[in-house]
Amino acid sequence: MALTQWTAFVEVCRTGSIGGAAVALGYTQSAVSRQVAALESDLQVRLLERLPRGVRPTPAGQALLRHAQIVVNEAERGRQAVRDAVVASRHLAVGAVPSAASTIVPAALAALQVAGEAIRWSVVPALTQDLVAMVRQREVDLAVVTDAPPGLPAEPGVQATHVGDDEPVAVVPRHHPLAQGSERRIRLQRLATERWIEDNAGSESMLRGMAARAGVPLQIDRSATDLLTKTGMVAAGHGVALVPGLLVAALRADVAVLRLVDAPARGIFVLRRAPGEQHEAFVRAIGVAVEAGQQTSSN
Repeated sequence: MALTQWTAFVEVCRTGSIGGAAVALGYTQSAVSRQVAALESDLQVRLLERLPRGVRPTPAGQALLRHAQIVVNEAERGRQAVRDAVVASRHLAVGAVPSAASTIVPAALAALQVAGEAIRWSVVPALTQDLVAMVRQREVDLAVVTDAPPGLPAEPGVQATHVGDDEPVAVVPRHHPLAQGSERRIRLQRLATERWIEDNAGSESMLRGMAARAGVPLQIDRSATDLLTKTGMVAAGHGVALVPGLLVAALRADVAVLRLVDAPARGIFVLRRAPGEQHEAFVRAIGVAVEAGQQTSSN
């Protein structure tokens, strides 16, 4: 007895008609009739009683129905178990620097889902130096990082794919005088008297390098612990800050973005131990997300 025969028989009993079962299964009525007839032939007993309007199981059919329902239900559970196993085997652990974890990584994962990629994922925010080690130690499958100071370390066995560049911007309180201007870009000298709030050594190093090239001293306060705290302190009027351009789309409404003249670009890379079909799809999606983020940032 084939599973299709059992399934057809269960659906006929459930709907009370050959036509109803055909609609439910996506078969023709003649195909459903053949499946039930084959089952009756195998058992050498009538399973359905034909009525003026529809059908109903005979006593023998009623006896079989209880077992058939178990078989069909278990078959469906087996199919679902296989689907779940396939999805579970495609779990993607993604590490990302905080600016990417809140912007381009979610966008890339959403694009994969829209494209029909059956994956489960998790995102682990961390700094570049930590993420390189996490990829090497297989704690994450992929990592989205930047080569901002102190740079992207060379790590044997870890492949880095360049997917775009990011330009840092200054954020100031919404009520700041420069936030009211129409200039597309300003020179760092215009912010020389401000208190700059920083959250990590790499960002501070980039800011100091910009200040050295511009020939201006800056007052830098390392009182913030992360990007969220840094932008919160700016919003409250405690100072200004340098943040990744990627973050512009995710910034809170009570800060304003100022683009800087001669701001240094930092490269964005995807790290992985070895290429794979799933990894390639993610790299492509990240590249698209970076490009879309740059367009949003420039508007």
